[in-house]
This record gives sequence, C-alpha cells and structure tokens, in this order.
Amino acid sequence: MLEEKRNKVAETVQYLKSRMTIHPEVAIVLGSGLGGLTKDIQILDEIPYADIPNFPVSTVPGHKGTLIFGKLNNVEVVVLNGRFHYYEGYPMDVVTYPQQVFAGLGIKKLVLSNAAGGMNPTFKVGDIMIIRDHINFFGTNPLIGPNDDTLGPRFPNMSEVYSHRLIRLAHEKAKANNIYVQEGVYMGVTGPCFETPAEYRAYYILGADAVGMSTVPEAIIAHYRGMEIFAFSVITDLGVVGQVMEATHEEVLAAASTAEPNMVKLIKEMLPEM
Repeated sequence: MLEEKRNKVAETVQYLKSRMTIHPEVAIVLGSGLGGLTKDIQILDEIPYADIPNFPVSTVPGHKGTLIFGKLNNVEVVVLNGRFHYYEGYPMDVVTYPQQVFAGLGIKKLVLSNAAGGMNPTFKVGDIMIIRDHINFFGTNPLIGPNDDTLGPRFPNMSEVYSHRLIRLAHEKAKANNIYVQEGVYMGVTGPCFETPAEYRAYYILGADAVGMSTVPEAIIAHYRGMEIFAFSVITDLGVVGQVMEATHEEVLAAASTAEPNMVKLIKEMLPEM
C-alpha cells in the first residue's frame, strides 16, 4: 500500500516537473471565495486538476480547480486554486494529496487560507484571523495507517504546527500596511452542515475562535513533511453566543470576496521575507 501511494505521488510530481519552468519554494492553497488572489499572479502555467495524473477534482462552488505556477510579488509560487474536503467523500489521503505532491516538488513553505465561522465575540464578518494553533475535530487523522518512515516520523511533534516566525512577520506586515488582523485557534470539523448554536458554544468553550471544514488535515501532512506553515481564516459568518447568523454558502463566498483585498495585500507583502 505504501509503495502504491509513493508511486502515485511520484507520477504526479514527475508530470508537474515536466511542466515547470520555475522552482517554487512557496505553495498557496486558496479557500472558498478567495480565488481572486490569482488576478495578482503572473501566471506561467495553469493546469486543470483533471489533467494532472492521480489528482482529485474539486466539486465545491467557489473552488475553480486549477493548479497554477507563477510569480507573485517576484516570488515563484505554486497555487492550489480550490482544495478538497473530507465532506466531498474523499478519504484523508486524497484530501491531503496536494501537500504530499508539494513536498515531492521540494516546497519548503505553505500558506493555507480558508473561510470560517467566527465564535470569538470580538470578531466581525470580514476579519482576517491568523491561525496560531488548531483543534482537530474531524474524528480522524490523515496519518492513520502504516507510516512511511522515509517521509516523516510515526509520531510527529505538534507543538508548533504554525510557524511562530511567520506569525510575527504577518503581524509586522499587517501593521505596516494598516491591515487589521485577529489571531486565534481554528477548529477543523467535517461539515458539510453549518454549526448549530450549541455546537458554536461548545467549540468556543473548548478553546476555538473560529471553525471550518478544511485546513487541519493539510497542515498535519505539511508539518509531517517538514514544511513551514502560515495559515489564516477569513471570518465569513458569526457563531457568537446570542448572535448566530443564518449562513449560506453563497453568503460565505460573498463575505470572503470582500476581505480579499486585505488578504491579497498581506500575502504579497509577506512572500519576499518568507
């Protein structure tokens, strides 16, 4: 089983290397409604997921489903324009397949973005929350199963999944560019239901400031593979006690798009010093 997985990733990596004209060290994953970042990228190649060997296909509105090689603020990047979710019916090894491929391409740094519901009473719709830590509430883990010791340790240390250095850098760039940011803990859940008022309250009591349906499995695999990770959430709806919003996916996409300019500015400013 391990050999089959290795061979699949190797085939994908080989195909992408045959298309590459750059050698990116930073990968960026764009979440729901955050695909506008691609307008600022000098695109050198854009590949539909369906054309990439062994690659899954995104099925969620707001996720275009292309892999981009290009330059952003003169930094060579690879961008996942649309991710894969556990609630789509994909197993965890498929949800996190791109991170295994990024590692195979030699990517050293990963930027993860998502749209999330805010539970911290100081949050408002449109805020950017820098993720300092996460709570895995998926009920599973992408590392369950036989471990390939050539890729990473059986028992990864999780004391610093999200780089303290990059969090400091984000705060510096946000302050210099008058971008208001929050910081907090992200809880990853399966979805696809939005949370009930009782769930929002429970998650906040457990220590989470925001909740979403992605990011945590990707961060686990990227950390396992030795990448330095920076992640943030755009707060697109609120689950604050007494202020629970009735959210729809369309409203989430719309809220994410309003926060895009600040999100794009922050990433662009950080990249040269990552």
